[in-house]
Amino acid sequence: MALCLFVAIMHAMEITSEMLIDAWHTSHRVTVYLVENLPPELWSMSVPGSPRRTVGAVAAHLHNTRCMWIKMIGASHGVAVPRTVDARKVSPSQLTRALERSSQGMIELIRLGVERGGTIPPAAWQNFPTDLVHFLNYFVAHEAHHRGQLCLVARQLGHRLPADVTAGLWQWKKRAREARGR
Repeated sequence: MALCLFVAIMHAMEITSEMLIDAWHTSHRVTVYLVENLPPELWSMSVPGSPRRTVGAVAAHLHNTRCMWIKMIGASHGVAVPRTVDARKVSPSQLTRALERSSQGMIELIRLGVERGGTIPPAAWQNFPTDLVHFLNYFVAHEAHHRGQLCLVARQLGHRLPADVTAGLWQWKKRAREARGR
């Protein structure tokens, strides 16, 4: 039923796989934009209330989570699984490069879902429906949650991010243009 509805909506609205991929590219670009604009001195600071976790580790979690899902959903279907990063040692520039690799894996999962009529293969454990709309929403929400967490932690640690950076997280038209320029 959900698959039929998804296909009907895609046809009715002329939603294409490229539109879904463009939406992912924009969300990914917002994540990278934040990583690029975090003050370097914050990277190794401990998260308040979680002293074993650093700001860099929270950021690295985004890439490592993508890798986990790519492996669970796509590996058996030929999707290349990027290597995870060491959350304790990764630098911002290393993470940015890693995020590019995991973004490509996410795009391959979207393409796999399109090839399968709008659904991704189920993982052994999965907490979201397998249709592409839920899939994309889940990962956009996950990354937005951690972007917000990073902004709040920066403030808690006395490094309130500049207004142009926090406002830049909401400039999705601009981030979409940047993503297309890749």
